Amino acid sequence: MESVDLWSQLAALGQVIAIDLVLAGDNAIVVGMAAAAVPLAQRRKVIFWGIGAAIVLRIFFALITTQLLAIIGLTLAGGVLLLWVCWKMYRELRSHGTDEVAPDEAMDAPDTPAGVSGNTAAGAAVGGVTVGAAIWQIVVADVSMSLDNVLAVAGAAKDHPTILVIGLLLSVVLMGAAANMIAHVLHKHRWVGWVGLLIITYVALDMIWRGSNEVLMHTSWLS
Repeated sequence: MESVDLWSQLAALGQVIAIDLVLAGDNAIVVGMAAAAVPLAQRRKVIFWGIGAAIVLRIFFALITTQLLAIIGLTLAGGVLLLWVCWKMYRELRSHGTDEVAPDEAMDAPDTPAGVSGNTAAGAAVGGVTVGAAIWQIVVADVSMSLDNVLAVAGAAKDHPTILVIGLLLSVVLMGAAANMIAHVLHKHRWVGWVGLLIITYVALDMIWRGSNEVLMHTSWLS
């Protein structure tokens, strides 16, 4: 039994690491693309606040994970939300990420007059968005992506609280220290994104299954 439990924990840990890597990289790409849309002199500020907001939100959602999971129906809702994330990831992977920009690429991309478009990192820099609008765009995306990250980690960890804690701490560390590098890996090696997509899809479907059972049991108990 101990060996079965060990394999179960290792499988959960592997899923958690893959989820953290993919979602940290996606979050970094969101930050980079928003930063590329503001004038060059103000991009560092957008990147700082964008990544800072992602870290704070991940910590916040991690602190209330236990309370979140105690809400009947949230596991089901989280699974549905993750399926929507999977659909977005699928579309991005199908498009080969030609318009993706990592934070360091945003810093290197020159200003381009508003209205000019392109498929390269430089072409993404349009300089037609204010700093406030770019930061707000990132914060809105961060709220969704941080909640997605925490729910996905919690769904993969299941009944392994140690794995849950490791996964949540890892998501914060990766977003703060290695998100830019991960964004480059995801952009260069698309198969990593496909593997992450499969894992997150599995976790989403598992959460929907378990969440549906929780709701049905709760409903039958009330009746």
